[in-house]
Amino acid sequence: MNILISNDDGVFAPGILAAKQAVEDLANVVVVAPDKNNSSVGRRLSLFKHLEVKSCELDDGSLAYSVSGSPADSVIVGADYVMDERPDLVITGINQGINISSDITSSGTVCAAFEAVSLGIPAIAVSLFIDPKTSYKQDENGEWYMDFNFDRAKKVLHDVVLKIIDEGFPEGVDLFNLNVPTNCSSEEVRITRLSHKMLDKKVIDNTDKEKADLFNYSLEENQKSDDLIMIMSDLVQDYEKGSDGYALFVEKRPSLTPLTVNMTIKDLKDW
Repeated sequence: MNILISNDDGVFAPGILAAKQAVEDLANVVVVAPDKNNSSVGRRLSLFKHLEVKSCELDDGSLAYSVSGSPADSVIVGADYVMDERPDLVITGINQGINISSDITSSGTVCAAFEAVSLGIPAIAVSLFIDPKTSYKQDENGEWYMDFNFDRAKKVLHDVVLKIIDEGFPEGVDLFNLNVPTNCSSEEVRITRLSHKMLDKKVIDNTDKEKADLFNYSLEENQKSDDLIMIMSDLVQDYEKGSDGYALFVEKRPSLTPLTVNMTIKDLKDW
């Protein structure tokens, strides 16, 4: 079995190495990913533009390839150019952050998996939900830092890929969206549906005194200070039972959401 691994956090992000390590005993693995962070770019493509592909070395000394483009670009380049044969499976991630609900269409991680499906390759998008209550800590000087690892996500991903190897994808499923919380109370995977949304978004401007520090950066030439706005977001906390958010926030267990890229829901000939 041949597996292509990509991500949106960049080829040197720790999550992509974790994904490789999770499945390298199950298949021939090739890593092709953006040369820098491409979070929240969705399914952006660099059509008719030059892209640079470079070989590089991951922290474990293994070979990988960087692409000067988007996550979707990296999947295409990996599947159609870098690999000698098209992969049997594409894994994107492990993303450092949650990807759930209808908001997944802005995720570079999930949309790279969508791109794989458009090439006729089944895919798994994998994300790590970093629980702020248990993962943000203070050192002896009062400085905040993040303390987490990918161990549980690696184990769950390994088990899911092993099941796919043994049984294949379920009929009608193009890709899986897998989220694993750092504060797992159970490693048993819950099959879920997408939540309505993940983020509550709002726009603020530089007259918001409470958020003034967010606007303390140099302006571009000829830009006026009263032109400054920023889109902010807060993570939704309430989710319906059976949804991906409910599994992660309430049950504190991995969420596996089966998806299809065909978004058509019904025939409207009588509408």
